[in-house]
Amino acid sequence: QLQASGGGLVQTGDSLRLSCVASGRTVLHYDMAWFRQAPGKEREFVGVSMWTSGRTYYANSVKGRFTVSRDSAKTTVFLETNSLKPEDTAVYYCAADRVRSRLVLPLTAGEYDYWGQGTEVTVSS
Repeated sequence: QLQASGGGLVQTGDSLRLSCVASGRTVLHYDMAWFRQAPGKEREFVGVSMWTSGRTYYANSVKGRFTVSRDSAKTTVFLETNSLKPEDTAVYYCAADRVRSRLVLPLTAGEYDYWGQGTEVTVSS
């Protein structure tokens, strides 16, 4: 089970650190991703931490501003969000998928089996 937290109401240019805790298990051997869904829009990919390579990948809209990382205890995944903009306003979800052979990067929601409940981020102008 994944539990996301850390959202809130902030102003343009502010930062937030979102957390995703895996209760009852670690995030070892899982690819961990963040998605977001704004009102009236589809859920979109934000960033992913790949277990096997240790690499991270980001949507162009957040590249250079957001960072996905894992804690040393291997139970929590973070999304550091900096230089927030009003268009970043959305409910943010963490997702996990057990490591497996892939032909393409897991950038779509359908690739993930486990989801957190979401944490809301609102950025005022």
